[in-house]
Amino acid sequence: QVQLVESGGGLVQPGGSLSLSCAASGIGFDIYTMGWYRQAPGKQRELVALITSGELTNYASSVRGRFTISRDNAKKTVYLQMNTLKPEDTAVYYCNAHWLGDMDYWGKGTRVTVSS
Repeated sequence: QVQLVESGGGLVQPGGSLSLSCAASGIGFDIYTMGWYRQAPGKQRELVALITSGELTNYASSVRGRFTISRDNAKKTVYLQMNTLKPEDTAVYYCNAHWLGDMDYWGKGTRVTVSS
């Protein structure tokens, strides 16, 4: 059974930092492209960042330079370091695992609230 479990969300003041983690089980983690998506209230889910099996990364323009995605294949975990957070970063953040030879998998999400 595939599971993606996110953690690390919470309430933070503007300008602050948070680190999200997503622990995967039940998949060959190494070969999957791992991504972080977010969905703000009343908005569609959007890509935040992704990292390929070869550790190539891609970021949404709104977070480039502030967020960093990384992965630890030995721990089957993908991370999202979020710095200089803004109120518009408030959303539920979801972990995604993608591989062409399989269906996409999603975690249940972790809520990030940026507010003073």
